[in-house]
Amino acid sequence: MGPTDDDLPEGAVRCEDGLVRPVWAAQPGLMRTYYDTEWGMPVSGENAHFERLVLEGFQAGLSWATILRKRPAFREVFCDFDVDTVAGFGDAEIDSLLTDARIIRHRGKIEAAIGNARATQQLRAGGGLVDFLWSFKPQQTPRPESIGDVPTTSPESVAMSKALRKNGFRFVGPTTMYALMEAIGIVDTHLMSSFRRGSSGIWND
Repeated sequence: MGPTDDDLPEGAVRCEDGLVRPVWAAQPGLMRTYYDTEWGMPVSGENAHFERLVLEGFQAGLSWATILRKRPAFREVFCDFDVDTVAGFGDAEIDSLLTDARIIRHRGKIEAAIGNARATQQLRAGGGLVDFLWSFKPQQTPRPESIGDVPTTSPESVAMSKALRKNGFRFVGPTTMYALMEAIGIVDTHLMSSFRRGSSGIWND
């Protein structure tokens, strides 16, 4: 039997379907669907990891809901985040992206996405982006009871950020990389009372 409403910690909500979620995923819609089906779940392959890294970079300073609404357009204009295709983008593609109101028209972030694709290509000689990112998986994951217990950085995200920058990546700060780690299951920051806790299968608690 799950916790009663009176027992729920700060930031946890029992929704109308009886399931406990964090407040940011409490309302039906795009964010709840993302929480219920994607957030915290591992993805497969280089392109999928590259997509998550790029979108987290575009999210910096914005809401994730904004990115989710624009994600179909991002996938279209970035060719489903095919690393080799994006790495080949030049001035013509940048100019086109800067005029596309369906995405975030930020020159620095667009140029970083292209540069990050080229940096991803370079990582292949050492095992590739997927193994690189997962090499920063900690020995333990947080066990947040309330929303205030959820970290925004970790020693591992700081190290990941530093290593990515050393390899030529941009818009990969420690907070952004911690969000990436959360999004793909490298850490599990689902609240302990959430029905999604442990859903990735990566962590057993």
